[in-house]
Parts: sequence; structure tokens; C-alpha cells
Amino acid sequence: MVRARKRFGQHFLEPAWVDKVVRAIDPRPDELFVEIGPGRGALTGPLAARAARVFAYEIDRDLAASLRSTVPANVTVIEGDFLTGVESLPTVNPLRFAGNLPYNIASPILFKLVEWHARRATADAGNGDATVMLQREVADRLLAEPGTRDYGVLTVLIRHAARVERLFHLPPGAFRPPPAVQSSLVRLRFHAPDPPVRDPDVFARMVQAVFTRRRKTLANALLAYPPLAPGRDAGRRPLGAGTEAPASPVAALLAATGIDGSRRPETLTIADFVALADWMTNNT
Repeated sequence: MVRARKRFGQHFLEPAWVDKVVRAIDPRPDELFVEIGPGRGALTGPLAARAARVFAYEIDRDLAASLRSTVPANVTVIEGDFLTGVESLPTVNPLRFAGNLPYNIASPILFKLVEWHARRATADAGNGDATVMLQREVADRLLAEPGTRDYGVLTVLIRHAARVERLFHLPPGAFRPPPAVQSSLVRLRFHAPDPPVRDPDVFARMVQAVFTRRRKTLANALLAYPPLAPGRDAGRRPLGAGTEAPASPVAALLAATGIDGSRRPETLTIADFVALADWMTNNT
């Protein structure tokens, strides 16, 4: 049996929990699945027995080789990093994702899933979902509300394009070796960005910059976004016929969007961040 490798953040799901997880995923006979980090295949076989096809991404070559010798014909084991290999997936909809995400790269995987769906999925065909096991702390951040300690970059960027539901908790003993943290099974249902945003890159960069100063006022935190940094002339645009914009780009932005600059970044809603980003897109 292949041992868990710490460098890959491996914690294998125990058999006693497999049925509960698979029931929560609820695979159907006509569905295509992508499994992220199948490990020893605890979920792979049950998924394959219920779904049309499974693409299993495994970065550990020893585990990948072991899986190939045991999985049924409707499973394709792909040896490699999901973060770089996802681009080669078939462009079909809906494509469902499942897996036990390594704790050390769970957030990058979630961002990649949102990015992939935003580029590939079509509204009329359905955008699919992802049912994944995460560190409970990460799940808390995904589900956080504005004004709370856990609300931040992950919350805003993921929830802008996905509905998030916590299905249940998993104790450390649900895995071998047991991790030092609690875990949660969550489902992300992907959708078109809501509200729509003119430039997703501007939106993402602004959210990331502002939360580097989450304890400051919004007027101060916005200065961390390079186009609004002191000395830049972004935002000097007429507000109307015969009216000049305020001298400060941040003042112009806040005046135009009607958002109070004395608020803390963690109190802003997703719609607030979209409004800020759209103004920047239109005025720089």
C-alpha cells in the first residue's frame, strides 16, 4: 500500500465515511466527473459505479500507477497537477468535480475551478458543481458574511461565481493519517458572476489589494490598489458637464459609487466590490 506523503498534503478518507460522502455527492448515470486527488481510490470506485465517466487527477505517480491497475474501464487516471492539467479537460457541460483537496493548496484549487467555469461553461448548458472536502477553517471562510472575521478574499471571489453549501463536518478520524484539524464537505454550485463585472481581473486585483489593509478604513485600504496609489492620476474625470472630479482618485471613486470611505473593507458586500471595480474599469 502506498504511504501518505506529507509534501502532497495526503490524508486518505477512511472506508467508513465513503458511503456518506458519495450519497452527498449524488452521482447520476449520465454524468461526467473529475476527481481531484483520488489517492488510494476510496471515492473513485463508488463514483465510477454510479457515473458515466470519471477523470481522476493524481499528482503522486506511485498512487497513479496503483490506481490504473484497479479502476474500472470508465475511469481515466491522469498523472499530474490538477492546477495545470485542468485546461485539457473536455468542454462538456455540466462537468462535476469531487475530491478530498490537499489542505496546503485548497484555495488555489477553488480559484482554478471558478476560473475554469467562467471561461468554459455556458449558461444554457448548466455550469456544474464541485463537492469537496476542505479544512473546516477554509469552509468557514467560504461561508462567511460581511463584517465577520472570516470574511475576505476567498469569500468574495468564490461567492461571486458560486453558491456554497456546507453538507457536514468530518472529524480528524475520518482520515488516515488523521489531520490536526477538523474538515468539512462543501458543495459549490457554479453560476455566472453575480452581479456581472466589466473586467474580472480588475475586480480580483482590487479585492486582493484592499484586503491587505482590512483593518484600515476603505479610503486608506484602496490606496493599496496600484492605480489608486498616491501620485497616480487615475480617476481625474469629469463628473458632469462643467464639473471636475475631486483631486483624489480615491475620493472620486467613493463619490461616484456612493460607498462610505470610513467603512472597513470586511464590511463591503460583493456588489460593493463590483461597483468599485466597474468604476475603475470605466475611468482608467
